[in-house]
Amino acid sequence: MSKDNTTKNRRGILDIIERSGNRLPDPATLFLIGTVIVVVVSAIAASQAWTVAQQLPEIDSIQVERDGVVVNEQVLDKDGKPRVTWQTTGETYRAKSLLTRDGFFWLISHLVTNFMGFRPLGVVLVGMLGIGVAERTGLIRALLKAFIAVVPGSLLTPAMVFLGIMSSITLDAGYVVLPPLAAALYLAAGRSPLVGLAAVFAGVAAGFNANLLITGLDPMLAQLSNEGAQVVDPTYQVNPGCNWYFMVASTVVITLTGWAVTTWFVERRMSQKPEAEGGPRVPDATESTAFKLQASERKGLAAAALAFLVTMALILTAILIPDAPLYTYSMPDAAGSPAERLELSLDEPLPEGAVTLDNGVVVVKSASPFKRWVRAMVPLLFFVFLIPAIAYGLAAGEVRNEKDVTQALTGSMAAMAPIIVLAFFAAQFIESFKYSGLDKMLAMAGGQVLGKADMPVWALIVAFILVTMVFNLFIGSMSAKYVMFAPIFIPMLMMVGISPELTQAAYRIGDSVSNIITPLNPYLIIILVFMQKYVPKGGMGTLISLMLPYTIAFSIVWTVLLLGWLVLGLPLGLDGYLTFPR
Repeated sequence: MSKDNTTKNRRGILDIIERSGNRLPDPATLFLIGTVIVVVVSAIAASQAWTVAQQLPEIDSIQVERDGVVVNEQVLDKDGKPRVTWQTTGETYRAKSLLTRDGFFWLISHLVTNFMGFRPLGVVLVGMLGIGVAERTGLIRALLKAFIAVVPGSLLTPAMVFLGIMSSITLDAGYVVLPPLAAALYLAAGRSPLVGLAAVFAGVAAGFNANLLITGLDPMLAQLSNEGAQVVDPTYQVNPGCNWYFMVASTVVITLTGWAVTTWFVERRMSQKPEAEGGPRVPDATESTAFKLQASERKGLAAAALAFLVTMALILTAILIPDAPLYTYSMPDAAGSPAERLELSLDEPLPEGAVTLDNGVVVVKSASPFKRWVRAMVPLLFFVFLIPAIAYGLAAGEVRNEKDVTQALTGSMAAMAPIIVLAFFAAQFIESFKYSGLDKMLAMAGGQVLGKADMPVWALIVAFILVTMVFNLFIGSMSAKYVMFAPIFIPMLMMVGISPELTQAAYRIGDSVSNIITPLNPYLIIILVFMQKYVPKGGMGTLISLMLPYTIAFSIVWTVLLLGWLVLGLPLGLDGYLTFPR
């Protein structure tokens, strides 16, 4: 088969996925249908008394006398490995019907609370307010012009993927901030805006767990891994930096992989499409002139830069100066480990890792102290965009008084109406799925099947990554899945010599790579709204066909990287062991 025919067939497959996906109902309708399915399945599961018993692996042991002392000794199998049996804990997972009197009442009475508790909604609304003002005052337009003038077109794509990956420092804020900026940047460069959106979204979501730095995700994952590891070894401790070296290497590899996928597959495919379907639009002479910075824009950028520096100085002061609002106090807990003291009112939700509450003081135990300012990241980003945007508008003549700022804020909120509608229906589906208990039943049943399979180490790692990818299509929350997975998979894989640190690294891969193709990722609907700004007729099929090459490539490359790490025997990070016992 010729190269051209191969390319044609590949594009044809993606086009079929796009057309098929676009025939699906509107995403809001899909979430409504999904909620109805959950209601029906929960009723069937409850009426048929479907249950999943929790089973955890234990090492078989016998009591023997050595030198007059009775000790427990492991029972080995024919291969010399500890023999493992699965013990029923007595805890059973059952479905809760949503078609009962109480279930239907919960569904109706929680419509508002589900919607208001939809975590991405507040992040998007607050984050996009600042970005919206920056867009409407002309700051983003001027920044794009300056960026085009400085960054070579050949390096635009890897820059977008890398920025997306590094945005996990700000937790979920990257979903909101970067995609619209990347799409506008590519459009200004005469390239398909969907390509820019895809490249940065791949970095943000599919590369979510990679980073050059230890982020707020690491202490949380380490704590959950600890709980699973201590099922086997009560003294085991997982270092929050245990995956750091591997994640640094992953950042480089995923950036290069995203660059290759974008260049060889995504941009080639989109370059064949008309502008109405997301194809590129080459600027004419007039537009090319418009991409050059004007004197007023240069003046505005100077004012915005000064305002940005002042804003960052104030934020850093609040973070670094003792007794400032964002300063992190460290104190030892009862075991002598570092912990963070947070002054919270009793009605505030506790942060990840909170273990005690005494007179309004929350103690967060962690080998790396919890950073107070991380909890204020989205509001901080709001000010980081808003203040320079106002400064730019005043200096460039785009803002004359406070009414202009208010109008910009109002316009930004109005543009987010489609996101608000989609969020309402998505929240009902996600919370109904949790209420029904079907999520935990699904995770427990799948985990037991994998745990009881007799497979070599490399195959177990690959299978675990695949299982995590599949469950990520149904349970999008990284912490929610790991809360269920860690007590099952960590001890189970320790039984066959796989360290908790290696299991955690494998989990991070599976949790990331399928984020960009699952409709249950609450941020996917937000990306869809961004995309429809340029392709109004585009639907979920357009977005999934755009992102599927990244999922396939990232899954293969990242898994191979981990297996290569295993073969070479390299440490995964700080105390990042590969085998158990250490």
